[in-house]
Amino acid sequence: MFNLAPLMLEKVGIIVILAFLLSQMKSFRQIVQKDHSRNEKLMIILLFGSFGIISNYTGIEINHSLINKAHWLAAIDPESALANTRVMGIVIGGLLGGPFVGVGAGLIAGIHRYSLGGFTAFSCSFSTIIAGIIAGYFGRRRKQMGKKITAGYAVIMGMTLEFLQMVIILLTAKPFENAWGLVQVIGLPMIFVNGLGTLLFMFIIESIMRDEVRARANQTNLAFQIADQTLPFFRQGLNTISCKEISKIMLNLTDADAVAITDDNHVLAHVGTASDHHIPKEKLATGLTKKVLENGKIAVVKRKEDIFCFHEHCPLEAAIVLPLKVKNKIVGTLKMYFNQPEKLDKIQEQLAEGLANLFSTQLELAEAEHQTKLLKDAEIKALQAQIHPHFLFNSINTISALCRTDVNRARKLLLDLGSFFRGNLQGARQMLIPLEKELENVKAYVSLELTRFPNKYCIEYQIEPGLEKVFIPPFTLQPLVENAIHYGFPRCKSEGKIAIRIFTDNNQLLIIVADNGQGIPEDRIKLLGKQIVNSEKGNGTALFNIYERLNGIYNGLASLKIISQVDSGSTITISIPLDSKGVFERDVESLYSG
Repeated sequence: MFNLAPLMLEKVGIIVILAFLLSQMKSFRQIVQKDHSRNEKLMIILLFGSFGIISNYTGIEINHSLINKAHWLAAIDPESALANTRVMGIVIGGLLGGPFVGVGAGLIAGIHRYSLGGFTAFSCSFSTIIAGIIAGYFGRRRKQMGKKITAGYAVIMGMTLEFLQMVIILLTAKPFENAWGLVQVIGLPMIFVNGLGTLLFMFIIESIMRDEVRARANQTNLAFQIADQTLPFFRQGLNTISCKEISKIMLNLTDADAVAITDDNHVLAHVGTASDHHIPKEKLATGLTKKVLENGKIAVVKRKEDIFCFHEHCPLEAAIVLPLKVKNKIVGTLKMYFNQPEKLDKIQEQLAEGLANLFSTQLELAEAEHQTKLLKDAEIKALQAQIHPHFLFNSINTISALCRTDVNRARKLLLDLGSFFRGNLQGARQMLIPLEKELENVKAYVSLELTRFPNKYCIEYQIEPGLEKVFIPPFTLQPLVENAIHYGFPRCKSEGKIAIRIFTDNNQLLIIVADNGQGIPEDRIKLLGKQIVNSEKGNGTALFNIYERLNGIYNGLASLKIISQVDSGSTITISIPLDSKGVFERDVESLYSG
């Protein structure tokens, strides 16, 4: 018995070494790492059945309690038996693959053991099949309970089933004296050595599982890293500039040799290998892309011919093409190309599929953001359109009266009126205008008002030099001046004073309009700008419009503040962030340029 143990360890080492070598193969790792289809289970049956056959061939022949010299066994003497590691592989196969795998692998190894002969041929073959059934049953049950097949559990199961084999030999092998003598020699060595082999084998399996977990974690981290870096470009939509930057990021962070993005008609970007003939803005270069756009299904090809590239010397030999969808509508494709087909493995496929889903979501969010922005723009323009309709009629009446008394003055006022409404119309088409344009509107408005009410107001300007080109929302300053004129001095007999100060402080543009008029009651100050206030003297629409536009354009980073005291005047301060990049950069580019 003690002489058998070292020899058994040697045989276990053969299986463990073989398992270790197989664990370095991608196909073996993929079989172990996931749930299995029927075809994959057939592969596992053949794999672990083969372990059983190798164990049979490399077993140790026992003849009347004597250990024969170990050699490759093609047949066994009728009065001999076999000590081997057959049950170890069958138990692990059953635990991993379930009853179907356990029975299949047990049948292969058991039938082969029966073919070698010996007085325990039936006992050993039968016990091998039983071991496969029991291991498969308990493996499936444990998974159904949500528990893992741990190394400790596999060792206990393996030693128990090896012990069961000894019992079956004692019950079925004839003569009993020979069976008893055999069990005394091989029982303990086979039980404990197979337990050790099962432990080592399971350590290899668990190592594969840990590698899979790490790979998935790395893959998830990589996907989120790519998504984070590409999000700013997806927010710009699918265009040649944004798609080129997205492709560069993917090429840098994945194993692909080339990355391309298309819309439903053209190549928007192609970065990496084959850039000489996969040119942006051209018609789709590969039939594979057209196929994906038509059926909306992921395409994976690992032959150059299947890419359907028209270029004869194209180095791309494998590709995965994924549809990009917005609200279930295919708007383009994401393509990852490889120079060598073996580089396009399952990990790359899963990464590409995950990225396509993330990118589709990002495109949907960008579309939703765009629609929200269009709605906000429409609301702002509607608010802008509400400003100044009454002013036109007052000005026309004033000019009409002057036409009989002072033609030159009337002519100048007509020019001021034209300048004012020209700026008004331009402002209605733009979300931001230069400060100098807003000041021109204010001066044209003041000129018309001073004509109607001469010597009633004094306007003082204090403008910090160099701010003329700073962008602000149109109709920001003029309504404040209008409010001061109309509501600050309704019955004032002395000359009213209005001071306009514009300067910078702490990276903010400050616009201050102060007057020495009648002031605003405290209960109304809390509501002005926040909502329309019903009042005999006005409803606060102008301040509400300004507040709404500031909030919509600057996402809450701008402010409007009112300080007033009855009979002492009012001061309204607007604060706008000077560093507008990232807040409304695209608005300036898209709206003001128009």
